[in-house]
Amino acid sequence: MAHSQTHFELFELPVSFELDLQDLSQRYRDLQSAAHPDKFATASDHERRLSVEKAAAINDAYQILKSPQKRARYMLELQSVSFDDEKDMALDPAFLMEQIELREALGELNKTDDPLANLNKIMADIKKRITSVLDNIREQLISDQLDEAQKNSVKQLIHKMQFLNKLQQEAEYQEESLLDIL
Repeated sequence: MAHSQTHFELFELPVSFELDLQDLSQRYRDLQSAAHPDKFATASDHERRLSVEKAAAINDAYQILKSPQKRARYMLELQSVSFDDEKDMALDPAFLMEQIELREALGELNKTDDPLANLNKIMADIKKRITSVLDNIREQLISDQLDEAQKNSVKQLIHKMQFLNKLQQEAEYQEESLLDIL
């Protein structure tokens, strides 16, 4: 595998935000099967090391391509956009306020009459927000080459996805906790 090979090239896919995840999974299984270190048990140390490295590269590429957020970030990185998660997190105040309100609502679920029903409403709201951000990312990434404004816009959307995914995980954790109580 050449070091300059992209994840899309590794999986023999066009560079696109739209991927058939079942096809991606099948390609992953095929690549892993061909590169699995067990197939190189009797090979030289060098060949075994290369197979382990290739298997690791395949795993890494798959993890990135199967996640819409990671895939969008990777596509920007292919266009020489760099990310500094410490400095780049300046999001619009309205979005941040919505995040605070949703987190507060999650934190106060146990004080409501029907915590599970309220949690379901919050989770549906989070899912709707994630879908909206993904739709915006999809619309922006249709173009092969983005201008600076588009790159910055997608970058902001990716950061919003990070917040929303974390919020979704918190809601799922709350759901597990509530179901354990009931």
